[in-house]
Amino acid sequence: MAETANYTEDSIRSLDWKEHIRLRPGMYIGKLGDGSAMDDGIYVLVKEVIDNCIDEHMMGFGKTINVKVGDHKVEVRDFGRGIPLGKVVDCVSKINTGGKYDSGAFQKSVGLNGVGTKAVNALSTYFKVQAFREGETKMAEFSQGEITNDAKVTKTSERNGTLISFEPDNTVFKNYHFIPEYLDNLIWNYAFLNAGLTINFNGKKYHSENGLLDLLKRKTDEESLRYPIIHLRGNDIELALSHSNQYGEEYYSFVNGQYTTQGGTHLAALREAIVRCIRDFYKKDFDATDIRASVVGAIAVRVQEPVFESQTKTKLGSQNVGPDGPTMRTFVNDFVKKELDDYLHKNSEVADALLKRILQSERERKEIAGIKKLANERAKKANLHNKKLRDCRIHFDDKRGDEDKKNNTMIFITEGDSASGSITKSRNVQTQAVFSLRGKPFNCFGHTKKVVYENEEFNLLQHALNIEDGLDGLRYRKIIIATDADVDGMHIRLLLLTYFLQFFPDLVKNGHIYILETPLFRVRNKKKTIYCYTEAEKQAAMAELGAKPEITRFKGLGEISPDEFGKFIGEDIKLEPIILNKETKINDLLKFYMGKNTPDRQQFIIEKLRVEKDLVEEADQ
Repeated sequence: MAETANYTEDSIRSLDWKEHIRLRPGMYIGKLGDGSAMDDGIYVLVKEVIDNCIDEHMMGFGKTINVKVGDHKVEVRDFGRGIPLGKVVDCVSKINTGGKYDSGAFQKSVGLNGVGTKAVNALSTYFKVQAFREGETKMAEFSQGEITNDAKVTKTSERNGTLISFEPDNTVFKNYHFIPEYLDNLIWNYAFLNAGLTINFNGKKYHSENGLLDLLKRKTDEESLRYPIIHLRGNDIELALSHSNQYGEEYYSFVNGQYTTQGGTHLAALREAIVRCIRDFYKKDFDATDIRASVVGAIAVRVQEPVFESQTKTKLGSQNVGPDGPTMRTFVNDFVKKELDDYLHKNSEVADALLKRILQSERERKEIAGIKKLANERAKKANLHNKKLRDCRIHFDDKRGDEDKKNNTMIFITEGDSASGSITKSRNVQTQAVFSLRGKPFNCFGHTKKVVYENEEFNLLQHALNIEDGLDGLRYRKIIIATDADVDGMHIRLLLLTYFLQFFPDLVKNGHIYILETPLFRVRNKKKTIYCYTEAEKQAAMAELGAKPEITRFKGLGEISPDEFGKFIGEDIKLEPIILNKETKINDLLKFYMGKNTPDRQQFIIEKLRVEKDLVEEADQ
C-alpha cells in the first residue's frame, strides 16, 4: 500500500481575504480572459466599481458619474455621499464590510455581499480609493490588496463623493486589453436603466430619458420592426417589446440596474407572461414558439435583496420580489397581463401587426415541420457515425462540471482534415471542441430557415451547437471560426458569418462568435523563436534576431504542427470578437457583401486591393 502524505494540523492553513481572492479569482469575478469577451474579468472589475456609484444614484445621491478608461488604468468618480472617512480603508480591504448590510440605506442595491471592491483591490497592481465628505477627504493606496499609503484626513474643496482608480494585475489578466465597444455598451446600459443619470465616459456624454425604449431603439434596426416598440412602466418594473424580421428571440434583462446576461427568473417569467397574455387577447391557443419567434424585448425589475447565481450577477435566482413580496412569476405576469392587454386594446394597428407576425411564424414552422423531422434524424445518425464533431468533456448542461471550465468552453469551426487534425491533437479536450466542415459552406443569404435543415453542413452545425430552439441550450461559450489566412479561408469565414447573422443573429449580438488569429510567420534562430501576426511584427523580429534568421510563412492551419498549434490555442490564444456596431443593419450588411455583385461592391473591392498593395510595397521597402 502506498505511503499516504502526512495530514496534520500543519496541513491546515487559513488564507486572508486578498490571498483567497487571488488564489480563486473565478469565485469572485467569473472567468479571467484577456478582454476579448464581454464577460471577461477586467470588465467585471469596472462594473463592480460603477455599481457602487449606481447604488448611490438609486438612493437619490449624485446625478453624474465620471469614468475614464485608458489602456490599462480605470478611474471612476461619483458625486454621492462619499464613503464615511473613518471606514474608507475597511470598505475596500475587509471582507463582508460595507453599508449595504443596512437595508434601510440600500433598499434595492445591485450588490449586497460586501465583496466587489475588495476583489478589485486584490486583483490590481495599483488601487486607490478617496472619499470626499463635507469639506474633508481621506485617501488610501494599495497594491495587490496590500496597503501602501494610508493618508491622513485633510481639508478639501471637492464635492462629496468617491473616487476609485485601479490598474488590473497583468499577472492575473494576461495580455489584457479593453475593447471600446464593450465598454460603450456597458455604460449605455447604465444610462438606460437609470433615467436622469449622466455618465461622462472618456469625453462622451451618456444620458437617457426614456429608459428601455431608448435601449431597444439602440439595439435594433427600427426599419426591421413589425410595429412600434411597446414601452410599459410600473412600480419596480419596466418593459419594452416588439417583433422583428430576424430569426430567434432577443432579450435584454436587468435587475436593480444590473445586466443579467444569462437571464434568470425575471426573464423566464416574462417569456411565459407574453405567451399567456397574447393567447388570452386573441382568444387562440397559439404555439408558444410562434408567439415568441422574432421577439426583441427588454425587462428591468427592482427587487429587495436580490439573489444571483454567481458573484458576477449574470443570472437572477430570486424566486420572490422581496422578503414579503409576491413571487417573481406572479409579479411579472400580473404586470404584463394588465398593461400589455390594455395597450393592445388601445392600439388596434399594433395588435393587427402583431397578429400577422405570429401567423407568419406559424406558417413558416408548419412549412418546415417535415423537413425538420428528417433533418433531426439525419443529425442524430451523423453524430453517431461520423467524426465531424470532436466534442469536449464539459458542457453548460453538465451541472457537475467545473464552473470556470464551463466559462472557457469553446468550439473551433475549421475546414479540411489537416487543419482540424492539428487543432484536435493540440486542444484541451476538457474545454475545447472541434467541428470540421466539408468544403465551402453554402451562401445562405436571402434564403429562409428551411435551408438550415436541407443543408447537411448547416444542420449538423446547429445540432453541434444545440441552438435549434434558441441560446438556452448553447453548449459552448465561444464559437471560434478557424480558417486559413488566405483568400479561400476568408471566403469560408464570410460564408459562416452570413449563416450566423442570417439565422442566429443573437449569437453575434451576445458576443459568442470569434475569429481565431494564428501567426502568419515564424522567425527563429538557434536561440529563439518568435511568432508574428503581422508584417510589421515580422520585420521587428528579424531586426531583433539579426544574422539572417529562418523565416517560415504559414499559409494554412494544416502547415502548423500540433505542438506549435498548442501554443496558439492555449492561455495566450488570440481571438478577434465579432461586434456589431449600433449603425450596423444586418440585412444591409449581408446584402452588400453576400448579395448580387453590384458596382458599389466592385468599387469597394478595388479600393481595398489598392490599400493592400500599398501596404505590401511599404513592408518590402
